[in-house]
Amino acid sequence: MAPPRRTTTSMAIEGLGSSGDIMSGGSWSHRLVRPMVRPLVGTGVTPNHLTTLRLVTGLGACAALMVGSALWNGWGGILWILSLLLDYADGELARIGKMATPGGHRYDYVVDNLVTSLFFVAIGVGLRQSVLGEWTVLLGVLAGVSVYLCGVLAEALDRRLPAGDKALSGAFGFNPEDVLYLAAPLAWCDWLLPLLVGAAVGAPVAMAVIGLNLLRHRKSVTTDPSLPGVIVGAAKRQG
Repeated sequence: MAPPRRTTTSMAIEGLGSSGDIMSGGSWSHRLVRPMVRPLVGTGVTPNHLTTLRLVTGLGACAALMVGSALWNGWGGILWILSLLLDYADGELARIGKMATPGGHRYDYVVDNLVTSLFFVAIGVGLRQSVLGEWTVLLGVLAGVSVYLCGVLAEALDRRLPAGDKALSGAFGFNPEDVLYLAAPLAWCDWLLPLLVGAAVGAPVAMAVIGLNLLRHRKSVTTDPSLPGVIVGAAKRQG
């Protein structure tokens, strides 16, 4: 008899233990938010609540940065730091509270991609009165779209890698996305233009590298007829 079909939902549940911030919680950011999150376990607060706060504060940071003034850049930096910490807090609450779900993981993924992408667009809009003029808007869109596609491609690549491996891995207690913390002090110091130019150059390069890695892994994956619509490589890494 053919083995039972592995659905996308069941694979997502099994894979949550190896996805990003739910994997081990060993980064410095996880250690920072853990004492704040632990009292929330059993109170009715869910990871999705924190993800929603992450969305609200992230959009607030974007709105502030679009103004383009020193005062609003200051508030934008503060809201951005808070949003990044909430991004870790939702995963940490899911991990220690055993509340990880495929839906929650998907919500977190969509919010992360959306907020981070809009952040660079907002910087570009806010810098339209700088020496580069309206070109900063185009640079912001280029950086934002590239960052969004980096997230999409990295997620697709993660599903094809062995359990525990990541398309973008960190080191020494830092995750790749921790570089975004630097945006806050750069906003406070009025140094957002170099950040924008760097992102407009670096993000497309990163997107291309991840995309090439994804193509390389897709060529090595076959489909098992007994598991319709499910990639064998993803199924094998669970067993």
